[in-house]
Amino acid sequence: MKSLADIYSHLPDAPSEKTLAKADYESRHWSSAVPGPLKPGSEEHKRAVAQMFRETFNPYKPSVIDWPKLDPETLHRITSLPIWDIAVQTEGKARLRMAAYANMIDDPDMKDALSRNAWEENRHKEVLSKLVEAYNIKMAPEPPYIEPKDTEWAYLVTGFSECVDSFFAFGLFALAERAGLFPMELIETFEPVMQEECRHILLFANWLAWHRATMPWWKRPYFELRVWAVWAFLAYERMDLARSMDEEGNEHTQDNNFTVNGAKDMTNMDIKLPDLMQLCLDENDRRFAGYDHRLLRPTTMPNLVRFGLGAYKLWEKLSSKLHHEFKGAKHEAA
Repeated sequence: MKSLADIYSHLPDAPSEKTLAKADYESRHWSSAVPGPLKPGSEEHKRAVAQMFRETFNPYKPSVIDWPKLDPETLHRITSLPIWDIAVQTEGKARLRMAAYANMIDDPDMKDALSRNAWEENRHKEVLSKLVEAYNIKMAPEPPYIEPKDTEWAYLVTGFSECVDSFFAFGLFALAERAGLFPMELIETFEPVMQEECRHILLFANWLAWHRATMPWWKRPYFELRVWAVWAFLAYERMDLARSMDEEGNEHTQDNNFTVNGAKDMTNMDIKLPDLMQLCLDENDRRFAGYDHRLLRPTTMPNLVRFGLGAYKLWEKLSSKLHHEFKGAKHEAA
């Protein structure tokens, strides 16, 4: 296995529009030629997952991104978003955690897929760093990135966290595009990164199913307890605000839960929470639609949101019915 730095040793400096369009299409559409079901734990499933991740790679290069010039109002809107420190640091942690976990895996297919995932997380960090530099966003000093002591725990936290954040980010990204508060050039610049996050959580969902299917039965109860503990940790983490100081002594308040409650910062449109959640569901389905339907998708957040929307619609229906019955009884009493 090559080192992370050598996985994609050279990316084209100036690919043609035709090449970029072809790469963009292939990064969103993929099916395995293997017939029949892709059962988690089987060789066919494992190889299909690794093949999907290799063949849907998009060769965009952060160093040659032409960041659009922004008017003062848009620039202020971008620089004031409470996410940049956390975003950069999250990607810095993710690349290290995924690389560390990939080093633990003996299976060559999964090792290759997770190593490529770590490389792409590092590229996400480069993209964010270039954006921060281009728009002169004030940042707190980055902490040292230390290899995790509990590698599996760190990988699970990163994987499940990406599943949560990506689900809501898909909706917020679509909302920002519809609102027109950010120039289309900036939206298009970030579009490959958003689709790459879709591939990442597709890989994580299928790795998780493969891992569960191939682990010894006696390890499964402890592993499932760890999964529940990760969810509890993520719920606690998202109730917090992170604070840090930049080099000039200014405090930065960063929202750990921006992907859930950041709609007001992404649009001037008046959108109700149920409508935003439906948009997240629609965008989630759209981004996964081009991949082989036999590969598993992350289900926790979509299922929770579908349940919540169903409960909301039922409550609305019951409230309307009770309201009409109350008005009718009041009219008869009069």
